Amino acid sequence: MARHINPSNSTNKTIDAIDRKRERERHFMLKKSREMAAELAVSLVQRLLDLHIIETNSVHAIQEVFARQLQQLGDLEEFDMQFKIAPVRNLTPDPNVISLYLTQYVVEDLIDHPNIQDVFGDDLEIYRALDSVLSRIRPQ
Repeated sequence: MARHINPSNSTNKTIDAIDRKRERERHFMLKKSREMAAELAVSLVQRLLDLHIIETNSVHAIQEVFARQLQQLGDLEEFDMQFKIAPVRNLTPDPNVISLYLTQYVVEDLIDHPNIQDVFGDDLEIYRALDSVLSRIRPQ
């Protein structure tokens, strides 16, 4: 007898597989961001400076801030992470969650840092600058 295939069940399996893949990717990136925090922080700040997105009077202080953020990302509760990235969640079709988080961090929190003189650009420009550096820790 022929087996009946339930199309909704196959759709659910596909969605579940995509969700599992994204969750594995997220855990991998969080682990790598913690391991490479200092190196990534230097690259991130340099990219933001090169693209004239931030102006600062202490590059080292901002590098320390980014390194601390990258190290603490893995310790965040899922709710806190989702709450932070909610305003920029739909910025791109396949976003890097760490890039989204840091984009929102730059827009909301870094702008108030005493060593930041100004932040330029819109959310998408900031995201692209950050993601250009963070894409190297994203699995292919």
